[in-house]
Amino acid sequence: MKKYTFTEKKDTRSGFGAGLAELGDTNENVVALCADLIGSLKMEKFIENHPERFFQIGIAEANMMGIAAGLTIGGKIPFTGTFANFSTGRVYDQIRQSIAYSDKNVKICASHAGLTLGEDGATHQILEDIGLMKMLPGMTVINTCDYNQTKAATIAIAAHHGPVYLRFGRPVVPVFMPENEKFKIGKAIQLTEGTDVTIVATGHLVWEALQASEQLEAMGISAEVINIHTIKPLDEKAILKSVSKTGCVVTAEEHNIIGGLGESISRTLVQNKLVPQEFVAVNDSFGESGTPAQLMEKYGLTDKAIVEAVKKVIARK
Repeated sequence: MKKYTFTEKKDTRSGFGAGLAELGDTNENVVALCADLIGSLKMEKFIENHPERFFQIGIAEANMMGIAAGLTIGGKIPFTGTFANFSTGRVYDQIRQSIAYSDKNVKICASHAGLTLGEDGATHQILEDIGLMKMLPGMTVINTCDYNQTKAATIAIAAHHGPVYLRFGRPVVPVFMPENEKFKIGKAIQLTEGTDVTIVATGHLVWEALQASEQLEAMGISAEVINIHTIKPLDEKAILKSVSKTGCVVTAEEHNIIGGLGESISRTLVQNKLVPQEFVAVNDSFGESGTPAQLMEKYGLTDKAIVEAVKKVIARK
């Protein structure tokens, strides 16, 4: 089995900042808007190089979405930046009416997603955002796993016409994806080959899935790990090809068990090839204050939880 290692850890939001800065130098239509969180979204370099293309909206997220929608009419490609909670829950009406329904070319870039926001607690730890965004017709939903993939995705979505929700996080995590790998929207990445179980993971849970696969190998269980960075459109072909071989699947995500990646996979299986599935996700609850590591452990979003889910799903085959 292929082994994945890392030499450094970086936050995925810094990958967004690096990608946005590169876009600023290569695409004059790219503009950036922020709701008073420049440092948190790592937008400093873009602002330094292209101040005329940056708009500080202040703590007025709904207004930011409306302005972004308007900027697309003049051919601009707006990238909005704020926390995931404020990027979705606070402004759902504006996104639905002004962006999704109107098919505006807005890139909604959301940091501090999921439990790993940490100490700020449940009011900021949105765990419903993927569900909210994937239900909007025409919305592309992307959830990246590390710095390199987030940078690549940021660059890629500028060339995609239509609304995009790009979700990333606050904590430093292993950087393990290739530095210069081109990001392909809607194309899953198979990280390991296996014959006993398919593990489909997204975001921060991709690294946990890789760690789980090594532990499973030591137990004599062959796990195929797939990185689903694009939740919508979903690469159903890759998933079905894998489960046709393994006969069961575990989905892993830093999101509510309701409405996330796992449910999208379930729909695919019901419509095409029914196999046992187990879910590693937050079990329909809000979060709480704590360190990212403490919260991932308490809410069962770890390599250990994935290993246990694999044992359970294999027993159901």
